[in-house]
Amino acid sequence: MTSNSYLSVKALTKYIKRKFDADPHLRDVYVTGELSNVKVHSSGHIYFTLKDDSSRINATMFRSQASKLSFKPEEGMKVFIRGDVNVYEASGAYQLYAQTMEPDGIGGLFVAFNQLKERLQKEGLFNPNFKQPIPQFPKTIGVLTATTGAAIRDICTTINRRYPQAEILIYPTLVQGAGAAPNITENIYLANRHGLCDVLIVGRGGGSIEDLWAFNEEIVARAIFESQIPVISAVGHETDTTIADFVADLRAPTPTAAAELAVPNQQQLYLQILHHQSILHQMMTSKLNFERNRLTKLQNSYPLATPERLYRPFIERLIQVDLSLQNATKLYMMNEKSKLQTIDSKMKLYSPVHQLTAAKQQLTHRTQTLTNRMQQQLAQNKVAFTNQLRMLEALNPLALMSKGFSVAYKEENVVKSVHELEKGDVIQVTFQDGYAEAKIEKKHVQKEGEAK
Repeated sequence: MTSNSYLSVKALTKYIKRKFDADPHLRDVYVTGELSNVKVHSSGHIYFTLKDDSSRINATMFRSQASKLSFKPEEGMKVFIRGDVNVYEASGAYQLYAQTMEPDGIGGLFVAFNQLKERLQKEGLFNPNFKQPIPQFPKTIGVLTATTGAAIRDICTTINRRYPQAEILIYPTLVQGAGAAPNITENIYLANRHGLCDVLIVGRGGGSIEDLWAFNEEIVARAIFESQIPVISAVGHETDTTIADFVADLRAPTPTAAAELAVPNQQQLYLQILHHQSILHQMMTSKLNFERNRLTKLQNSYPLATPERLYRPFIERLIQVDLSLQNATKLYMMNEKSKLQTIDSKMKLYSPVHQLTAAKQQLTHRTQTLTNRMQQQLAQNKVAFTNQLRMLEALNPLALMSKGFSVAYKEENVVKSVHELEKGDVIQVTFQDGYAEAKIEKKHVQKEGEAK
């Protein structure tokens, strides 16, 4: 055989794939088995293995079909699958392409219900601590239901019959079909944004589980949980239980019951008012009689009969206290006046004007003292000067010379002794009115005891 006689892997795979495509029994198959290796890809495709005790087959459900599932495929779940079998050329393996999937034994809606219920319960959406109280006397009641069903009629009739004081605000809502859940959710948020209602009734009349399925949707459950307005769920009949019933602040078995739970019964209120009015009247009558008797006793009592005797001691005490107060006030004023005078004296003593006047007086006194002392000192100095002048005049050599004395100079020095002179020296003799030069011819030294 030549090489051209051999098929490529691709050609062989295509050939086998055409065989699968041509087989009408493989185009629409119904298979049951257990899910294994379930992987939900980020693209939304689901890859899994469908197996039984002796065989297994790879299977794929693409996103377009997987998005329609009402439950989440899980490991070990037994399912019914409708699809087709074909070859995946890349691996050369055949596999089952699932179009629909239903849980084995129980319905897919029931599985989805239990799965969502379990998940929301774990998140705490059913926690009683989050339940809001239903107002006892609501002014406005919001009703979210279809305007064409019997539920809206039952709710409005019941409210108008029981409590016509309440205003009904209807939010026309789809409660069945593909767009029901988003519409219910949108109207719950809309009512919260309006903020006009004191309580919301969300529900519809009876039907199959498929008809009621919108109230099992997660978005509806979260909208009810996030509502700031208390929500009463009224879905189907008493035996119908939905996720909305678990999340709602109060569950009503029927729409009519929801209306009864939302408002009080005015007839009962009227009876209650009459009952309370009767009790109040009896209490007031009893109280008035009691107080009237007490008033009579008080009016006849000794203090009220002679009231002036009650306050007489207080008047006397008041007078004494008033006198004491007046005396104390006078004494206080005297003390304060004395203190004020002392302070005033000190203020005057330390007043700048006073100190300035005293300083001026002291300055004048010291100036006068200084003047007197200066005059005395001048007089004393004048006397001393006169005496000194007289003494100087007495010692003035010129005055002596006027009496006939003269002074001899030798070489401009005063000759004080004869020993300073020698024979032949020329001296200058100064007189009162001039001088003369003389030559020493002879000197005589005076001896002791010799007369001059």
